[in-house]
Amino acid sequence: MSSIFTKIINREIPAFILHEDDDHLAFLDVNPLAFGHTLVIPKVELDYIFDLPAEKLQRLIAFSQEVAKMLKMEIPCKKIGMTVIGLEVHHVHIHLIPINTINDMNFSNKKLQLNSKDAEEFVKNIKKNTKN
Repeated sequence: MSSIFTKIINREIPAFILHEDDDHLAFLDVNPLAFGHTLVIPKVELDYIFDLPAEKLQRLIAFSQEVAKMLKMEIPCKKIGMTVIGLEVHHVHIHLIPINTINDMNFSNKKLQLNSKDAEEFVKNIKKNTKN
């Protein structure tokens, strides 16, 4: 059975897509810890990040770096934090989270409600400002 992320890749369910190339996709998390919390995934469905061949892992990290730079340009924050957990959805994914303190990366924190209008505007700005 396809993961929810594969369904997003195949455009079977909607997502706020920020950036994409032939092998990767970046989209806003629907249960964000902070505004701009983004998930970066490979388009191949694989459960565990360290099962990716080294070259594909390097390319995923490089793509994540591109997305983090886009986020940092649009969101006032000290840094874009990165974490990989991978327990809830069995599809490799990297969390990119705008942070000001280490506590901003605490997944037990209350999640924000993703406002569709704000998310659409954010995606529009990212694409306009990065010529994506």
